[in-house]
Amino acid sequence: METLKTEPKNKFQFNRRAFLKMLAASTAGAALGETFLALRGDPALAAAPAQHQWAMVFDLRKCEGCVTRDTPPQCIEGCNAEHFVPEGQEWIRVFHMEAAGGHNYFLPRPCMQCENAPCVNVCPVGATFTNNEGVVLVNHDKCIGCRMCMAACPYGARSFNWEEPENPPGAIFARYSPEYPVPHRRGTVEKCMLCAHRTQDGKLPACADACPMFAIYLGDFKQDIATNGKQVVQLSRFLAENSAFRLKEDLGTRPRVWYIPGHGQEYGHDIGVNKQPQPARSWQQQGATLDNPHGSK
Repeated sequence: METLKTEPKNKFQFNRRAFLKMLAASTAGAALGETFLALRGDPALAAAPAQHQWAMVFDLRKCEGCVTRDTPPQCIEGCNAEHFVPEGQEWIRVFHMEAAGGHNYFLPRPCMQCENAPCVNVCPVGATFTNNEGVVLVNHDKCIGCRMCMAACPYGARSFNWEEPENPPGAIFARYSPEYPVPHRRGTVEKCMLCAHRTQDGKLPACADACPMFAIYLGDFKQDIATNGKQVVQLSRFLAENSAFRLKEDLGTRPRVWYIPGHGQEYGHDIGVNKQPQPARSWQQQGATLDNPHGSK
């Protein structure tokens, strides 16, 4: 992780508004470039009957755990507020890591949205499933709380509601869906669902939207593009030219979350400073409501 390549100049730029509009309106006929198909090794994706095939990219050159800003990780707080994440859970976590050379860096970890998802494979009732856009979801109407999916997940990305979770006022009237699992309920498993309710509307996931360093990219395999809300890049080139990697690739889970090596150097993080990220605030502490999920900052 110590050897970094220079970020390539963006040869695929157009404005963010055009990108998000295209994501919301693009059709299933969009094709992948030959370079990306070779990189993915999965040409079947091109024939998938869906408008998008989602991915995420975390640029660790930009991620510094929000320690240089002296705030809790904003990606976590954005997720907590958007989804009213139950107390004691974090659907995206930011780990303080030590590289082989001894320096420090930060590693955000959401659900990996695996193509060969162990959680999907072991669920005895089909409550965990993958939709046609490649997002792993949980149907809480089917979940029986056996927690086999939690045992199978090699990334520790799932949590269980042992008690009745607190929901915001009015949540009982919310229209539940696996894409936006509110209200939360006891005896079920929960996790990041790549903000499927937001991507359906052409919006970035809450974590990416909240990141002040623009370190989180939403990518689309079909369009071969990705954006962090500030720039648009060609996804295949961005991954290939920056030595992107995935966690625990040897397990054959084929995660759809990629990382570009770095240690927050683009925002002044000193690799010799051993500073842990601050604890993130819950949605209650942020004052999030159904009418204002982002709460008060």
